[in-house]
Amino acid sequence: MSVPDPHSGLVIHYAYLWKREHDEGHEAGSKDRPCAIVLSVPDDDGEQDVIEPPITHSPPVRLDEAIQIPPATKQRLGLDSEGSWIVLTEAHEFAWPGPDLRPVPGRDNSTMVYGALPPKFFAHVCNRFLERIARDNAKTVRRTE
Repeated sequence: MSVPDPHSGLVIHYAYLWKREHDEGHEAGSKDRPCAIVLSVPDDDGEQDVIEPPITHSPPVRLDEAIQIPPATKQRLGLDSEGSWIVLTEAHEFAWPGPDLRPVPGRDNSTMVYGALPPKFFAHVCNRFLERIARDNAKTVRRTE
């Protein structure tokens, strides 16, 4: 599987472990899903640390908890036609590439990347996510090998 350099806005396929599952003691995600990298920064060891919230078909309970992905963006990324939301209340943090990257279904096994979010839409997602982090309304789960 080809592993690109991580960058903000990249949508990847990942074995996502929800925070509630992590809090219950689970160690592995129950479902592989698309996730959007909102931040990629070098850590003290020179590796890239990535923060990625999940993408889900479940509409949020409150409108400020997620951002719906426009249909044209979903189509360009090769996602299905159902409504999808980028969750703003939680994310994974891990050293790239990490053990939980998965090949994109329906494509050859050489890539875990769907594509990138459009810059204007990504900026909106990133700003909203960082606002929630600053207010302590979003939690990250540190994933390790």
